[in-house]
Amino acid sequence: MRIHFIAIGGSAMHNLAIALHKKGYQVSGSDDVIAEPSYSRLARYNLLPTTFGWNEQNITPDLDAVILGMHAFVDNPELLKAQELGLKIYSYPEYIYEQSKDKLRVVIGGSHGKTTITSMILHVLHYYNRDFDYLVGAQLEGFDTMVKLTASAPVIIIEGDEYLASPIDRRPKFHLYKANIGVISGIAWDHINVFPTFESYTQQFGIFIDTVAANGKLIYCETDAVLSDLVKSATAPVDKIPYSIPPHQLQDGITYLLPEKTPLQIFGDHNLMNLNAAKLVCKELGISAQEFNEAISSFKGAAKRLELLRSDNQTNVYKDFAHSPSKVKATIEAVKSQFKGRKLVACIELHTFSSLNKNFLLQYESTMDMADVAIVYINADTFLQKKISPFSNLEVEKAFKNPKLHFFNNTLQLEKYLLALNFNNTNLLLMSSGNFGGLDLGKLARELNT
Repeated sequence: MRIHFIAIGGSAMHNLAIALHKKGYQVSGSDDVIAEPSYSRLARYNLLPTTFGWNEQNITPDLDAVILGMHAFVDNPELLKAQELGLKIYSYPEYIYEQSKDKLRVVIGGSHGKTTITSMILHVLHYYNRDFDYLVGAQLEGFDTMVKLTASAPVIIIEGDEYLASPIDRRPKFHLYKANIGVISGIAWDHINVFPTFESYTQQFGIFIDTVAANGKLIYCETDAVLSDLVKSATAPVDKIPYSIPPHQLQDGITYLLPEKTPLQIFGDHNLMNLNAAKLVCKELGISAQEFNEAISSFKGAAKRLELLRSDNQTNVYKDFAHSPSKVKATIEAVKSQFKGRKLVACIELHTFSSLNKNFLLQYESTMDMADVAIVYINADTFLQKKISPFSNLEVEKAFKNPKLHFFNNTLQLEKYLLALNFNNTNLLLMSSGNFGGLDLGKLARELNT
């Protein structure tokens, strides 16, 4: 099989390219820019384009398929050539389905918790040496790539993103996988550039339910009122399985699952609900509750999901991918509840298109109220790059409804402020889907004043 990737440098795209290369396919690709870690990973497998940019000569009649990434535009010369030649053009979720249509497909959807639930399932399956394929949105410890595709695995675990499939396929990715076992972790409005109203966003999850195979399973969080109502009204012929927070106990800073009192390395109500979703999926895959508990006790969490950068007797520093309002609120509550005797300094970088929309910004009201010190950071260059009018300090303060909130749009000033604080008996939580303007978070964590 000869496969060409247009925009091979994307997070999922380069991992899919590597997976197909490992499967024995002849893989080529192009892109106008490729950043780390995609660059090094592609280079390791000799898949890095020899030159950057688009060249219609890359598209030849003998290609079996072209896989189109979201980074490309509809007038991309390679795409136009592929269309002219009548080649089969896939989005990457379409091609994942093509590779897994004879497997049992588990698809994890939801506005939050997708990566963590997927990671938990992979951890447990790996613990018991099960044969499985996967697609996950983060690099996991013990897994070489974020995508694995084989001929032998009977099951594939897929993190199902609700964002668009490709520039020429405007369907949400998770509609294309046709799950046998579907999971929805919750619904909280996101991607407003595509779904301008909460109703249009919620509708996508109703469509996802309808894509689950007849007589399949739908595992959903019943504590989410919007989701619960949506599932109850759904007429799809699926078995609906609810979940909520499992019985647990917090003791000396460690969370235990009850009744066996299984110690966990994760914490927070949102993570416990994610755990319950993963447990129900694993049950459907033949893993007992006792077996699941044994395996999950060694799960450290997905990358950038409450990832511990520093820990001593008085101070923990975490970085987290949280950026949407619901994620910010849940993550702050988790850290504050886990360490009841400590203060919390919480810093959120507003980085996504949604979070930098002045109307959507209002969704962040009261999300940081549990933090003892609340900080909002926006890299001033982000406004220029996205061609958005900058926010003022007052606009951010009003949106968060937090008069004690501190606002920074300069990385050096943010770093100076944090280094001047006393972190004795205080935790620091750094939340972003970006990189805080290139701030070295590990170095910052080590240099904090305690």
